[in-house]
Order: sequence, then C-alpha cells, then structure tokens
Amino acid sequence: FRIRYIRPLCHLSAAAGIIAQQMHWIKRLQLLAVCFFIASCGDVGSRQTLPFPTPAQHDLVVLTQPGLLTYSTDDNGNPTGLEYDLAQAFAQELGVAVKFEAVEPEQLEARLLRHDYHLAAAWLSPALSPDIQATPPIFLTRDILVQHEASLPLADSKQLAGKTVHVMAGSRQAGTLNRLTKEIPELKVVEIKEGDILELLEKLGNRRIQYVAIDESLEDIANQFVPNLRTTLPLSDTQPIVWQLGRQPNPELRARLNAFIERVQHDGTLARLEDRYLGHVRRLTQADVVKFLGEVETTLPKFRKFFQAAQALTGIDWRLIAAVAYHESHWDPNATSFTNVRGIMMLTEETADRLQVSNRLDPSESILAGARYINILKELLPEEVDEPDRTWLALAAYNIGPGHFNSARTLALKTKADPNSWYEMKRVLPKLAQPKYYQQLKSGRARGGEAVILVENIRSYYDILQRNAAPFAPTPSAAAGLTRLVLEIEERRKAYVKRVAAAKTISATDQDESAGDTPRLPNFGQDASPARLPDHE
Repeated sequence: FRIRYIRPLCHLSAAAGIIAQQMHWIKRLQLLAVCFFIASCGDVGSRQTLPFPTPAQHDLVVLTQPGLLTYSTDDNGNPTGLEYDLAQAFAQELGVAVKFEAVEPEQLEARLLRHDYHLAAAWLSPALSPDIQATPPIFLTRDILVQHEASLPLADSKQLAGKTVHVMAGSRQAGTLNRLTKEIPELKVVEIKEGDILELLEKLGNRRIQYVAIDESLEDIANQFVPNLRTTLPLSDTQPIVWQLGRQPNPELRARLNAFIERVQHDGTLARLEDRYLGHVRRLTQADVVKFLGEVETTLPKFRKFFQAAQALTGIDWRLIAAVAYHESHWDPNATSFTNVRGIMMLTEETADRLQVSNRLDPSESILAGARYINILKELLPEEVDEPDRTWLALAAYNIGPGHFNSARTLALKTKADPNSWYEMKRVLPKLAQPKYYQQLKSGRARGGEAVILVENIRSYYDILQRNAAPFAPTPSAAAGLTRLVLEIEERRKAYVKRVAAAKTISATDQDESAGDTPRLPNFGQDASPARLPDHE
C-alpha cells in the first residue's frame, strides 16, 4: 500500500513545487504589470493638457529662453524682455499669475515635447512637425550673416564654401546653417554654448572670428554695442515668430490667445512694446557709437565718482545720469550754449538758482543738481505713470522745461493721445513746433522734436553704459568716501544759500533806505548827470 502510493506522492510533491514556481512567476508578472500600469498612468497624466489658467488656482505656465528679446534680468534681478512683457499682458487679460520657466536653448526642443506648459514664448518659428500647434504670427524675421566692416562682403550663399560661421547653440540660426551645410559641404558651423550673442559679436568686432549668424531683429541692438559690424547676406527667407502650444493645447486657451494676438496687433499694444525695446536703437549712427565708446574709456573715469555720488543722493542709476550728461555736454564741464545754458548737465540759470547751485561749471555741483532736478520732474508726474515711461517723460521735461511739457500733455488729451505713455507722447511733442497746435497753448512754441531725439539718444547711451560699465556696488570704504563727497557738495550749496540770503537782505535794506529819501528833480540849467567817480591811478 505504501509502496503503491510512494510514486504518486513523489509526483504530487514535484507537481507542488512546479505549481509553487509558477505561482511565484505569476506574482512577479502581476507586480510587473502593476508597475507598467502605474507608469502608463503617469505617462498619461503627463500627456494630459494643463487646465485653463484661473485666478488663484492655476497659473499660466510659460516656457522661455534667455535672450535680448525674450527673457533676461536687470542688475536688480527684475525680469524683462519683449516676449516677457507680452506674456504678462496676456496673463493680465486672463487675471492670472505667470510662472516662467527659462530653458537653455539646447534643451528647449526636448522640453517642447512635454505637456506641462501652456505656451512657449522663446522667439520661436513654427515647428517642423505638423503635430506641434502654434498661435498666428506675432512678428516676422529672418536669419542673416554678420561680419566685420573691414572684411569683404559676401553677396551669395555659395561664397560660404570654405568659411567658418559661429552661431549660438540651439538657436534657429544653428538649424538654418546646418541645413545649408547639406547644400554647401565646405561650410563649417561652430555652435557656441557659453555666453550670449553680444559676447559672440564682440569677438567678431575684435576680429577673433570671421562670421556670425544672428536674428535680423537684433541687428540694430548689436550695432549699439559693436559698431564695426555689417550685415551682408540673408541666410533664410522671412519667417514668422509664434508662440508654440504643444501637441494638445487647451482649446479655450488657444482661442483666447488667438484673439489676444489679433487685438494687440491692432490696438497699439504690440507697437508700444516693440518701441520700448527697439524704438530707440535706430537713432545713433555708427560714428556716434564709436565716439561714445571712446569717451567711456577716456573721459568718463574723471567724473564717475560724481555720477555715483548723485546715485547715492537720488537713487537714480549713475549710468543713466551719465548718459544724460553725455547727451547734454559730451561730458564737458565748461560747455555753454548760445542761450547761456551751462555746465556738464547744461542747467539754465533759472534752474540752477532754484536748485541753489553756486557754480554751474563745477561738475560735482552740476551733476548732483541735475540728478535732483530729474527726480523733481519725475515727482511732478501723476502717480499712475509707470516706469520706464516716468523716466523718459521726465527727461523730455528736462529738455524743454516743465511748462512746455505740461502743454504737451494738454495737447495729448486734446488729440486723444495718452499723456502718460512715452510711446504716444513721442508723436505729440513735435507738434509743439507747429503753429496750428502751439497757437492754442499758453506756453507758445517749443522744439518738442528735439526732446524726443534727446530721450531716444539717452536711452541708447544708457543701454551701452549698462553693457560696458558695472552697476554701483561700492565697498564700505568707497561708500563712506562718496558719502563724504555728497556732504561736502551739500555744505557748499548751503553756504551759497546763506550768502544769497544775506545779499538779498542787504539789497532789501538799501532799497528801504533809498525809498525814504525824497526824490528831487534837477533845476533847469543845472547839470543833471551823475557825479563822475575819480579815475584810479
């Protein structure tokens, strides 16, 4: 009996082992299936469209990349940029906050394939893949070749054979050049990952490299910083700049974006933003920029401490004050106009008296007084005027005087222009020289067009100084030295005020005494001429 069942029991035991092994593998397969399920759920979640931005619930998520027209930060860490401002305007229309995610150019293409953003505002052209959706065109541009002005210009793309062209890695221009290498195999493309486009162009200006490919929209900006460049060869056809929306954009968001872009292109919003970043860069000639850069090296160091002392006193960036002074006098402390406007900040006698300046030809006094005057003019503007318009408007008033400037603001209201917008006041100020307009104003005629040129040139000089001169960040000892300088200048001003007050008191006393004398008419036949003082030997 036992023997009969021994073999079956052995088979049963073996079968049990096989079953146990199979159960073990089944459990592992089940666990693996669960993992795949969880992973696939996560992937599905990442592919889901972000919810429509709503106040206090869902921010507008914007991908961008560092660039002169896209997204950058100033010396105080504040974000700025043409597309940054435009995205902020769209978020304001929706009533939501914006979350900007700055992505390096070489990483942007892969980042665009994900689904965790609402839009990509990074100076992008439509994607090559038809699956990637985008807004209607916002701007138009093309890729161009830049070279040193002393080099022989290229007139045809075939001349690129055997040439080396540098380009920023991950840029649209890099893609354009790489496509050109298929037609021109001898063309060598070098993609640069470090630094920015202006640093690359500075190498070109110093003739360390031969050619650079850039976006045509940057041409005028580039010429402000590196004036010895020339653009000679278009590398691509004109193409649109859009905001990319990914493969599965939120339908409502896309509709709102399309309507927003159409509106800003027609109501002046886009034109005002373009003017803020590009409107002033076409004013200076190449010779203007070359001369200014030379003066930055040779003359500015003589007055730098006074400009920085003015910033310590007023809070205005010393480089902006220096830009104003350069436009006014080319940093000549003895400058004098035919209307007797004098000094490095070209103060009128009336303004100097109001600011209690004892000597307009003293650069330390003139610079501090000019900076204080700019602040006074800024404070005279209504509270609702935002920066940078407040500064540009104040500088226009600095040029033509607050009386004429207020007349221009009145004229702006009459012509249905916004007196708080520099973009619109640029068109109003020149009308102060036209009879049909200034005859309506109490202040009369003024050269308002010159005020516009002044402000636009100052903006360009300021841009160049921001690139070529460090912000004011003194050491404790340097700060103490500037404080002593400010106090010394202020003490001279106070002493002058006391002298003026004493002189006025003496003059008033003399007038009172002379008023007490009875005036007498001369007798006929009597010599009525005043007695002559004896000559000094």
